Amino acid sequence: MEIKNLNSLIDLYFNKYAIINKKKPFLKWLKSSERPHTWEDVTLNIFKLTSKIKSLINDGDKCLILSENRPYWFISDMAIMNAGGISVPIFTTYSANDYKYILEDCKPTLIFVSNQNQFNKIKKFINNDIKKIISFEKLDTDSLLLGEILEKEISEKIINKDLKRNMPACIIYTSGTSGNPKGVVLSHGGILSNCEGAVELLETLTEKRDPVFLTWLPLSHSYEHTVQFIQIIVGAKVFYAESLEKLISNMVTAKPSIMTAVPRFYQNLFTKINMNFEKQKGLKRKLINQTLNLGKKILKKEELNFSEKIINFLCEKLVRKKIRDQFGGNLQAFVSGGGALDQNIGEFLNAVGLPTLQGYGLTEASPVVSCNVPDLVKVDSVGPPFRTNKVKIAEDGEILIKGENVMLGYLNLKDETEKVIKDGWLHTGDIGELDDSGYLKITDRKKDIIVNLGGDNISPSKIENILCLNENIKQSFVYGDKKNYLVALIVSEKENNKEKIKLIIENINKNLTLIEKIKKFVLIHEEFTIENGMLTPTLKLKRKEIIKNYKQQLENLY
Repeated sequence: MEIKNLNSLIDLYFNKYAIINKKKPFLKWLKSSERPHTWEDVTLNIFKLTSKIKSLINDGDKCLILSENRPYWFISDMAIMNAGGISVPIFTTYSANDYKYILEDCKPTLIFVSNQNQFNKIKKFINNDIKKIISFEKLDTDSLLLGEILEKEISEKIINKDLKRNMPACIIYTSGTSGNPKGVVLSHGGILSNCEGAVELLETLTEKRDPVFLTWLPLSHSYEHTVQFIQIIVGAKVFYAESLEKLISNMVTAKPSIMTAVPRFYQNLFTKINMNFEKQKGLKRKLINQTLNLGKKILKKEELNFSEKIINFLCEKLVRKKIRDQFGGNLQAFVSGGGALDQNIGEFLNAVGLPTLQGYGLTEASPVVSCNVPDLVKVDSVGPPFRTNKVKIAEDGEILIKGENVMLGYLNLKDETEKVIKDGWLHTGDIGELDDSGYLKITDRKKDIIVNLGGDNISPSKIENILCLNENIKQSFVYGDKKNYLVALIVSEKENNKEKIKLIIENINKNLTLIEKIKKFVLIHEEFTIENGMLTPTLKLKRKEIIKNYKQQLENLY
């Protein structure tokens, strides 16, 4: 399938459907006891739902989706586009203010909700512009039940041939670390171009067997939203996870070959495996150390001598295989995106037999810009840029991107759009560099850089990642803009007292430069979460909110 010759994401789906085994399992929700939906099931349901949506909307109308990940999510998304609508997926973890803002901003004609719980979040913001609610489960209000729509006979098999690459496919609201969410308008061509780059990367991972994906990152996130279309191209079987808490047990069930996630997941994984390693003694401990040492040598393409090859064979059988088996046994690659992955974590996971490829992107770029390739991983980088987009570094170090994958603009925000897209180049707000091999390295976020009183630029995220490598520090937040020194909020379990954390920080400070050292800290036990408004839905720190909540305690340290 020549992706560059396709007109739309609908074209992509039906081109794949024409050549795939229709009875092949496609989508499975692990929370449900239902059998997997085959490609034929999914396609018939897309046709049925398309007919219903076409009777309710005009071309170009916005259709909101508020649901956890499940097969109906995918079917609704495809049917909206096939009916000529624009899909507007939103997070289930937004605040009431965010929901109010988004409904007023995009003015949807049609709303899809999964259940009563999700409907309750938005019902007071629903006005007369909204023609219908379609629900996946019964509601205590007037709505169309999706199950009943899908039980009916097919009236017509609509395949939308009028869609073009430059037309809006969806509006993805960025969760944002400050302010209101912004509606990023992405085109059919933008997402197709992103898929083209990704498929080249995945070729080596999918040539041996059909890939299996386990999806847990919300489909309302641009990263996972685009991954859906990559799954179509490679003919994957897709499992939707039950929850973040059940992710590891879901991996054992689904046996994924590829999984996409954000750095926080890999940090938790690193801590969990490392804590288990710390408990081992004697020969087991020596074997673990060799696994890590030799794994890192292999990662760096260093030649092993004869005795090291024998030891590495034992490490592979006795350590790495056991670790892989805990995650289903078939994993060929974790793909990390949505934030910077600490280099130590990347090296560790690759060394213990969990291949981890770090990539880089942002919603405004549909979203992936670059990614490491399986045969040549540089863990201190986010890999080479996809050939479907151009990357250059501005004089001040900012990463600029040009290509079909760049968004059409922010919905209703002309000035904001013009600030970030200049002469066709998307200004990412990230600072980075390209190495001699053309691999991209992210050094910081332009807005998050701390400038101390001495005028030094300091990366808070780098220091936070280092702090969180210690198993006693669950989360951290570094503060010190326009100050003489840095301080931090440290989130830890209640059994860890201030004196213990102080010793840990003193030890970490030995490996930091003078301006990066943490001089004082506040120990807290309440975690930063999505629910308390201090994490975005993709688990990034909401710096503005954290400062608002802890400003006085931080200022008291000076």
